[in-house]
Amino acid sequence: MRVTTLLASAALLALASGTAAAEPLKVVATFSILGDMVSRVGGDRVEVTTLVGPNGDAHVYQPTPADARSLLGADLVVVNGLGFEGFLDRLLTAAEYKGPVVTAAAAVTPIAGGEEEEEHGHGEAAHADGHGHGEAHAEAGHAHGEAHAEAEHDHEEAQADGHDDHHGGLDPHAWQSIANAKLYVEAVTDGLCGVDASGCDGFRANAATYTAELDALEKDVKARIAAIPSEKRRVITSHDAFGYFAAAYGVRFLAPQGVSTESEASASDVARLVRQVRETGVKVLFVENVSDPRLLDQIARESGARIGGALYSDALSPAGEPGATYIDMMRHNADALVSAMEQNS
Repeated sequence: MRVTTLLASAALLALASGTAAAEPLKVVATFSILGDMVSRVGGDRVEVTTLVGPNGDAHVYQPTPADARSLLGADLVVVNGLGFEGFLDRLLTAAEYKGPVVTAAAAVTPIAGGEEEEEHGHGEAAHADGHGHGEAHAEAGHAHGEAHAEAEHDHEEAQADGHDDHHGGLDPHAWQSIANAKLYVEAVTDGLCGVDASGCDGFRANAATYTAELDALEKDVKARIAAIPSEKRRVITSHDAFGYFAAAYGVRFLAPQGVSTESEASASDVARLVRQVRETGVKVLFVENVSDPRLLDQIARESGARIGGALYSDALSPAGEPGATYIDMMRHNADALVSAMEQNS
């Protein structure tokens, strides 16, 4: 009885002194990869709502009233930036959100969309340690009501140039470089510390643990790809989401679509890729978890290559599948790519 009384008294004292556990921060992340990073850094002190969930395509996402309600009650919003979230400014306005916004890619040095097709001998990415600064989501904003119209440009020219006006000519998929992912973690950590100073030490400890895991993963991916002869490092995917991976790890990616899945490949794009498959000896094609596989099915039929499964590009997988976390996603992609490139002629 005495022990019970003492425990009850201690609990009351804790509540009175304000040391009881505070309610978790309500953080909204625009898509699943960011949601996972926020969860890793924030731990039990955050409650994360993800707008575009697993296997979702942020390029074509249409916000819902529930999204606006989530934003209205948020303590912090975390976005990618670089024009990735075409819906963002419209949603922020509709929700009348006035709180802080963290742009995870703010410190990334961006590359042009499709750059890896023009200069495929990148080796180590010059952008990995760069600091291309920009203010939150404002730089990434554009006229969202005209977004689809902008995407309906001359596909043949866009694919030849590797340019996508929807993103201002920049490739927004910066998380495909693990070095950039570590910049994302720094931005998320700073953002959480900015709204919860008392939890900052814990956030930084979580970030350090997470970054050590990313360091180990990055070292492994670099070593495995470096062991493959450079002439074999060619991959065909369904849309051009791997420019940062290409630049960081010395792999050449070819794709019938540009950096946004809103644009469609033309007949000449498909014919060009069929020729490239035959000429380069690529044996395996990859669909992406956010893309329609029918286009690559056609290329496979006409070229004699085979579909090698899915890569995770713009979204994580549901729980229980190979890409349920960012680290799992990158490890799965590296495993699949290394296996495929080893089969190339």
